[in-house]
Amino acid sequence: MLIAVLAMFLQQTCGSVGRVLPAVLAPLIILELHADPSWVGVYFGLTAVAGLIGQLGSGGFIIRHGAIRMSQAALLSVGGGMAVAVVGGATGFVLSALVGNGVAAVATPASSQLLGRWAIRRYAPFAFSITQTAIPAGILLAGSLGPLLAQSLGWRGTMLVSAAACWLFALLLQPLHRRLDTEATPTHAIHWSDFRTTITGVLAAHELRALSFACFAFNGMQAVFIAYFVTWLTVLGYDLVAAGSLFATVIAIAIPCRVLWGWIGSFYIAPRLMMAVLAFGMAASIVLVGVFTPAWPPLAIATVAGVVSATAMSWHGILLSEAARLAPSGRAGPVTGGVLSFGQMGAILCPSVFALLLRVTGGYAAGWAACAIPALLVGLDLLRGVRVVQAGPTGHETKMPSQALRTSQAAHRQDQQGGP
Repeated sequence: MLIAVLAMFLQQTCGSVGRVLPAVLAPLIILELHADPSWVGVYFGLTAVAGLIGQLGSGGFIIRHGAIRMSQAALLSVGGGMAVAVVGGATGFVLSALVGNGVAAVATPASSQLLGRWAIRRYAPFAFSITQTAIPAGILLAGSLGPLLAQSLGWRGTMLVSAAACWLFALLLQPLHRRLDTEATPTHAIHWSDFRTTITGVLAAHELRALSFACFAFNGMQAVFIAYFVTWLTVLGYDLVAAGSLFATVIAIAIPCRVLWGWIGSFYIAPRLMMAVLAFGMAASIVLVGVFTPAWPPLAIATVAGVVSATAMSWHGILLSEAARLAPSGRAGPVTGGVLSFGQMGAILCPSVFALLLRVTGGYAAGWAACAIPALLVGLDLLRGVRVVQAGPTGHETKMPSQALRTSQAAHRQDQQGGP
């Protein structure tokens, strides 16, 4: 299990650096390309569209080629997307968002497929949370090193360095392909109906449907925070290096928080209740981000942003471990891809709504407040659905509810038959 966790941690760290760099370097890119700041939201909306397609269609490829092989494909795609953006200007960024991020979206389902096999169920939230600390770790590296490298290499050189790192690590994963991809099924058929099967499989089961809606709200807020926070700080008067450093500092909070929430969700309280608490926390803190002014002291801004990081950037391990728990044996990757596809829908809609509100109102406050609404509604829904579980060593039930099991198994049979 340790090797699987470490490999997926490094894979996701390297990939997340590449995916977040355009947001960190956005002020420099906007200045050189003479673009409107609202296009940052459009770019990340396009990456979410590509991610949605990639995650919906990833299940069959993971089963056929294995989690490590698809992790390599994801890293190659991230690097290729950055290279295309560097040489292609505005058109290159569009291609980078659509092509590069489409394949890159398979990274998390591949990780879930691997951990679903190797992680002990009792410790699954904890193991998934450890792996998912790779995302804020990558964002931290991008936020702290990106602006510094850009001072000497420019934004183009910085993105090319990150692309090379992704390609190098994809090569380093090669020895693990034969060791860990032992359940790959080269004869597994891939059908267009896989897209529909993935969606219907998670929507038909109440437990997976609730997770899907939560993923929509949480990932949408995360996407807006990543896309606009550095630019928002520069509007408030921070220079790029200071804004990037503050961003990296608050993102660092998500690393211990993801592990902490996973620990609590594994041993003390139900994961659903844990997610409800996080939903209310992120809704309240993101509204406060919108009322920042230049008069706010840096410590106050960092404190509020830190709460956003501890909530909106720290829910992943809990949610993904629940999705894997509800999945039939060997289907953690496809089920996780289905749940995450709703997160991509949130990442499409929320930055796009934010960009629209920014253009219409000319300010940032309305966009930040709008992000809080889905999270608040999800928090209320999760809280209503919490069942009181008698205190025990795990803090939550480990058996899959029968309705979710029947639905997922039916989707699995339909997938194997190629769909109607």
